[in-house]
Amino acid sequence: MAVQPLRPVRVIGVGGKGPEDVVVAGDGTVYTGLEDGRLVAVDPGTGSVTQVGDTGARPLGIELLDDGRLLVADAHRGLLVVDPDDGAVEELVTIVDGKPMVFCNNAAVGRNGDIWFSDSSTLHPIERWRNDLVEDTRTGRLLHRAVDGSVITVIDGLAFANGVALSADESYVCVAETAARTVVRWWLRGPKAGTRDYLVRDLPGYPDNISRGSDGLIWVTVASPTDALVSRLQRAPMFLRKAATKVPLALQPNPKRTVRVQAFDDEGRLVHDIHGDASAFMMVTGVREHNGTVWLGSLETEVVGAIEL
Repeated sequence: MAVQPLRPVRVIGVGGKGPEDVVVAGDGTVYTGLEDGRLVAVDPGTGSVTQVGDTGARPLGIELLDDGRLLVADAHRGLLVVDPDDGAVEELVTIVDGKPMVFCNNAAVGRNGDIWFSDSSTLHPIERWRNDLVEDTRTGRLLHRAVDGSVITVIDGLAFANGVALSADESYVCVAETAARTVVRWWLRGPKAGTRDYLVRDLPGYPDNISRGSDGLIWVTVASPTDALVSRLQRAPMFLRKAATKVPLALQPNPKRTVRVQAFDDEGRLVHDIHGDASAFMMVTGVREHNGTVWLGSLETEVVGAIEL
């Protein structure tokens, strides 16, 4: 496909650091969660920001439920439901297979109420995300919560399980592997049901959250381009990988100042490859296409971004 020109990124302040993911309601309201635990609603027209909840921990992935409540993957608490009308917080899943979740990250909701969600690591919490990336622990999981409340592990051994999305016809669910730079697909219906393959491999960088847009495409963040040092460390003996995470942060591999998202159809064909202006926004960790506008979240900024298609 032709190279798409650098796009301007409109930014809106959210009143705090780390709006890691974004979701857009039918009326255009943008919801996101912040590093300090707050959940906020952003009016894209006026830029006004209203607090609608607080998990008391670290909200990451955020989805809308049919009843208007927010499904929140909280890195520390697990899978939560937050009512934006009164801020009430309900815990849905905090323990899997008898053990507390370590790094709940992202989710997708089916039309029947089933929830697919990721646990990035069973070893390292969010504060040590670099450790899991470099050590390549492959302890990430894709989990499923049925409407009756039962929870099962669908795929384990994932290389930093991250964003989760369902296809438009819900024939498959996919999960991003940040450390492996892939999007794994698990088939729910059809001749491949119960098997896995890849929607896309060899991404040009490390994917974070993914989502299905209003256009039916699977949108994938590229939080930072591929780092040759990280790739070498992932293949090194484990003692070297662990040693690399103990050096001062300034000397460790860190995300580059870039803005990039890609979109794929159900055949894994690249439809959009958007590079944005990184002067006021960087490290895209959340993406949501809504009626021709691509909304962006970031773990590192105090703003959400928007790019017009």
